[in-house]
Amino acid sequence: MRTLWILFGVLLVSGCQASDQSWRRSDPDAGPWALGFVTPYAMDGWVEDAATIDTHGTLYRRINSGASGGKKNGKSGARGWAVVGTGTEREVRDAKLPVRIYVRWQSLVEPQTYQGWIEIPEDARQVLRKALSLDCPSIPEMAAIPKRASVRLGLAPGGVVQVWAFDECLHPVKVAHAQVGVEPKGPGLGLSGGSYFPLEDDSKRYVEKYGIPYGSW
Repeated sequence: MRTLWILFGVLLVSGCQASDQSWRRSDPDAGPWALGFVTPYAMDGWVEDAATIDTHGTLYRRINSGASGGKKNGKSGARGWAVVGTGTEREVRDAKLPVRIYVRWQSLVEPQTYQGWIEIPEDARQVLRKALSLDCPSIPEMAAIPKRASVRLGLAPGGVVQVWAFDECLHPVKVAHAQVGVEPKGPGLGLSGGSYFPLEDDSKRYVEKYGIPYGSW
């Protein structure tokens, strides 16, 4: 009798897991997905706030904040982007895939505060859905890793925002580019007395020597 109860328990748990997996497959926008930020090399930033509106029209506030940096892009220094293996990322809990993403950040090298909404195109969500449902054919070992979609926002001086969606092989796919405006209240929505977070010493020396390569992002 005890053996029968154990078998019943195993079948019940297996059935629940299969049901959950089937539910996720029936809702391709269910996630999970994470939002991350990166800046060009030496162009340090500080994300004050971020939000998203998902495919169900639900607004999720305060989904990420903190320092955002980037590594050198080969010999180009601060020109262009190095997206893989750098930046910060946090899971957006309970949200479906994004339709719009809001970000407000301090560009520490200028210094200036920018904010705005970025439209996330359907092409980006197609990349994210594949990341959630497909195995990477070139790296079979990844099949053992729980699937998760990732969106990375590149934040550059001048209010430039670049958006990448990571595919099933964790390759960044450029999906959007935007220009956002200056936050008129300044850093901290005017509550910091105009004070910005300090610039890293290495970044300060880089900017003093090479300047800010506007137009390269």
